[in-house]
Amino acid sequence: MDKRFLNLFNLTEDEAIALLDTPLEQLSEDDSRYVAASHLINFPSERSIEALVRAVQNTDPTLDNRIVRRKAVESLGRLEATSALPTIRACLADDDCYMVENAVWAIGEIGTQDPAILEEMAQLLDKPGQTYRVIIHTLTQLAYQPALDRIRQFVDVEDKPIASAAIAAICRLTNDYTDIEKIISFLYHPNVYARRLCIQDLIDAQYYPAIPQIAQAPVSLVFRLRGIRALAEMGVSEGKLAIAEVQPHLESVLVDHPSTLQLVHAYDQPPTLEFLIRELYETDFGRSYLATQTLLETYAETAGEALLATYAQEAQEDYGAHYHVIKLLGWLKYAPGYDILLEGLHNREPQFQKSRAAAAIALGELGDSRAIDILKPCLEAKLWDLRYAALVALEKLDDTTHHILLVNDADRFVQAKAANLCNIT
Repeated sequence: MDKRFLNLFNLTEDEAIALLDTPLEQLSEDDSRYVAASHLINFPSERSIEALVRAVQNTDPTLDNRIVRRKAVESLGRLEATSALPTIRACLADDDCYMVENAVWAIGEIGTQDPAILEEMAQLLDKPGQTYRVIIHTLTQLAYQPALDRIRQFVDVEDKPIASAAIAAICRLTNDYTDIEKIISFLYHPNVYARRLCIQDLIDAQYYPAIPQIAQAPVSLVFRLRGIRALAEMGVSEGKLAIAEVQPHLESVLVDHPSTLQLVHAYDQPPTLEFLIRELYETDFGRSYLATQTLLETYAETAGEALLATYAQEAQEDYGAHYHVIKLLGWLKYAPGYDILLEGLHNREPQFQKSRAAAAIALGELGDSRAIDILKPCLEAKLWDLRYAALVALEKLDDTTHHILLVNDADRFVQAKAANLCNIT
C-alpha cells in the first residue's frame, strides 16, 4: 500500500481518538471526526481499533455521521482488525449501500473463511442497488466457490466494470480462461473507467499473457505500470515469466510515447492548437494521449511556446497536465523548457511523482549534456521508476559510465536494465 498520503494530519493518537469520540453537538466548526477516522490508520493499536469500532456503532442518522462510519470501517479494514469483524459484518445489512461496500471491502482486507460471513456477502449479489463489483472482487479474493452461479449473472451486464469483474472471478474460481479475451477488449473501451478497472481484473485473474495489451491501453501509466509489475511479480515468482519478456513492455510504458498506445478516441475535424492544449487537462488520459500525438504531428513548430504558457497559467498545479507538458517538452526538443524539466525532476510533492520520471526521460530527449550531472543523483533515488528513467535518459545522452552502480539494484527491473546497458548477462 502506498502510504505517502496517509499521515497528512497533525494529530496524535490521543487527539484523534478524543475527536472521534466527541458528540456531534459538541464539535467546533474546525473539528472533523472524518479526519480523525482517517488518521487512526497511522496508529495500529487496540485503542485505535476500539475507537473506530465505537464510531461504527454510532448510528446517528445525520449525513456527517454516516460518512464518518464509512470511513471508520475503511480504516478498520486497512488496519486488518480481526477483532472488529463482528462489528463490520453487522454493516452488511446497512441501508446505506456505501457502508455495505466499505464493509465488504474491509472484510476482504481482514480476511475470513467463515462460511456464514461469506454467504452473507454472496447474498448481496441478489440485492438491488449494491456495489456489485466490490462484492464480486472480495468473494473471489476469499475464494468463495458457492458464489459462482450468482456471479455468472453479471458477465453480460451493460456495466462493463461489473462484467469485467465477473468474468475475472469465473476465470479465477474455475481455472477456465475461455472468456478472458472479453476483459482484454475492455482495455480499449471508450469508457475510461472500464479501461482502468479491467487492469485490476487481469491482475486478479493472474493472466500474465495480457502484459503486452496492458502496455498499450490508453490510460495513465500509473495503472499500466501497476498492472504489469503485479503480473510480472507473480509470473516470475512462479517461474512462468522471464524478466526479459516483461522489460520491453515495462520500459515502453515508462517512456509512454502515444505512438505505442492503441488510442480509442479520434477527432471529427482538425483540432486547433488551443483545443489540444485544453485536452491535456482531461481526466481521461486517452484524450490527452490523442492530443499529445496530434501536437507532435501537427503543431511541432508552435506547440512549445503554448506549452510554456499553459504551464505558467495552470499546468504547474494540475498533476495530469503537468505530466503531459513535461513529456511533450522533451519530445519537441524545446530547449526553452529546460528549467521546467529541472523543476519537474525535483518536485517531491506526492501527486507529482510520475512527473519526476517523465522529466528525467524528457531531459534525455532534449539532448542537453548539462543534464548528465543532474540526472546521476537520480540513480540513487528511492523511487524505482525514477532510477529506471535516469538510466534511460543517461543512455540517450550517451553516458553509461555509472550504470554499473545499479546492476545489483533491489528492484529486479532496474537491475535488468542496468545489466543490459553494461552488457552483463
